[in-house]
Amino acid sequence: MLSELDLYLFREGRHRRLADVLGAHPVDGGVRFGVWAPGARRVSVIGDFCGWSPDAWPMVLAPEGGVWRAEVPGVRPGDRYKFHIESASGYRVDKADPLARWSEPHPGRASVVWQSSHRWGDDAWMRGRAARHERTAPLSIYEVHLGSWRREGGQHLSYRQLAPLLAEHATRLGFTHVELMPVMEHPFYGSWGYQVTGYFAPTSRYGSPDDLAALVDTLHQANLGVIFDWVPSHFPADEHGLGYFDGTHLYEHPDPREGYHQDWKSLIFHYARGEVRSFLLSSALHWLREFHADGLRVDAVASMLYRDYSRQPGEWVPNEHGGREHLDAIALLRDLNQAAAEDHPDALVIAEESTSWPLVTRGAHLGGLGFSYKWDMGWMHDTLDYLANDPVHRSFHHRKTTFRQLYAASENFLLPLSHDEVVHGKGSLLGKMPGDDWQRRANLRLLLASQTAQTGKKLLFMGAELATPREWSHDGELDWALLDDPHHAGVAALLRDLNNLYTTLPAMHEGDCEPGGLEWVDCNDTKNSVISFLRRGSTAREQVLCAFNFTPVPRHGYTLGVPYGGRWREVLSTDAVAYGGSGQGNLGGVDARAAATHGRDFSIDVTLPPLGAVFFLGERPDLVAAPVAPPPAAPRPSGPYAQPEDAPLVPLPGDE
Repeated sequence: MLSELDLYLFREGRHRRLADVLGAHPVDGGVRFGVWAPGARRVSVIGDFCGWSPDAWPMVLAPEGGVWRAEVPGVRPGDRYKFHIESASGYRVDKADPLARWSEPHPGRASVVWQSSHRWGDDAWMRGRAARHERTAPLSIYEVHLGSWRREGGQHLSYRQLAPLLAEHATRLGFTHVELMPVMEHPFYGSWGYQVTGYFAPTSRYGSPDDLAALVDTLHQANLGVIFDWVPSHFPADEHGLGYFDGTHLYEHPDPREGYHQDWKSLIFHYARGEVRSFLLSSALHWLREFHADGLRVDAVASMLYRDYSRQPGEWVPNEHGGREHLDAIALLRDLNQAAAEDHPDALVIAEESTSWPLVTRGAHLGGLGFSYKWDMGWMHDTLDYLANDPVHRSFHHRKTTFRQLYAASENFLLPLSHDEVVHGKGSLLGKMPGDDWQRRANLRLLLASQTAQTGKKLLFMGAELATPREWSHDGELDWALLDDPHHAGVAALLRDLNNLYTTLPAMHEGDCEPGGLEWVDCNDTKNSVISFLRRGSTAREQVLCAFNFTPVPRHGYTLGVPYGGRWREVLSTDAVAYGGSGQGNLGGVDARAAATHGRDFSIDVTLPPLGAVFFLGERPDLVAAPVAPPPAAPRPSGPYAQPEDAPLVPLPGDE
């Protein structure tokens, strides 16, 4: 099953298609099995086809490389199997296949022989994916936990049942991508998928591998990208899994100071071992290749980069230079990003990295890690901390609204409001906001507008669009009945219109990763808790002025400097009645006058609504040759959400 070249690449940590040569592969009349277990004295295939007897089908050890193999006649796709392993020390265990393509439904632990029959229909999406993933293109991600997004009768929906519902909802709200919390096989549902045992197998909780492919296909045909969460930082110690696989510490580091994760009570991969690096590299590329994933979000990167992550002195081992950097994990991440760039140059690889590690999104030739984007955890913490303050105290914390612009162009950042912020007693996004019910919703609208207006790509966890007051629970589902309340439906309408502005106005996304993408108008009005800035794209024709009033006091006649004269059209106010606001605004726009303010030659006098944000689109008169058309409207939904062509854009189901 493994050629000499395969074995060489495997040992070197450079094999990219390990699942093609190990695991279970249907052949004429049976199935060929292969497993890496160099510490075993004896290995056999057991399964439905032999009554699970360890004596029926012993495997043969290859001359070198520690790979065992067997070809078993009569085995068919759909049959269950495991590897029975005996070590030299007498250790015996039945293990699931580390490279299995599928597993039996929970609570079973056996692997399943799989052969795909899915025929992809997403050619148009795949051909155009490169342009959608340019750094100057909009990227707005809807993060989803499939098991708790929507249910029927308290039961999970399948991949195929979820597909049209998720496609319609994410499209209607204007997102460009959906991110799936880990769909790799995991024994404990409460881990949300982050304790992976099947690094090549979709979880059977929601269906077969072809069912997952059908979900991705459906989303692609709805013009939605799909990003998979992927977890190379640790794995659980379940007996059927990777831990102590062949009676030795094969996949995990043998030293608990390097091989045991104290926070998650799990095992850490032995990144210095070439075969383990090949396993992880092949796993990542497997999801990009076999399931047409548009990107991977790599979980817990910070825990991989530092040897002393979450450890006290004496609990960790320095590297060969005496430092705390994990050089082997760094090499793996660089290899991963290089391999993804070579094999899938139009795919994204995103780092959940929570420290100030430099050059995360710069190439290895510059000393970087090579990721496409990095989560900006600093923005998330500063913004949520700031908004948690009663407005009367916000002037004392004004710097939290402005600090990120000191580093915003140092990486390609993504602004996350993820599942991590609405679990473990943290409450929902709405629940974090101070004030009465109206003020809490207004503050939430401010948060969503701030995320959209800042430079950086966007990610929002499911449920925020409903302004749900409850903390997320993986054992429930989203409270969809909230959309029947106009106050909650208004937040969803705002999110849709924010996404529409972000994706259709170049000034709102082209400069997301550029130093000139955001230019302050006034970042120092601490007295009024107001900030204002311009968003700029690649041309000088259009700019968007964004102003935020973080107090419940309306500001009438508030003066802002602008770069040129003419009409500044109000394209969004978070205080619109349709969003649940008080309706204070600027009657569609204002005209600039020739009066120098904020270092600019022109100025406008505007109304800043209470706890509200307003966006104005300005176009240089000398570059506009014809009357300005409004930005394109978001595509009108079909099906149960269809509205007449002359209906306003903002109402959602539940609005009368």
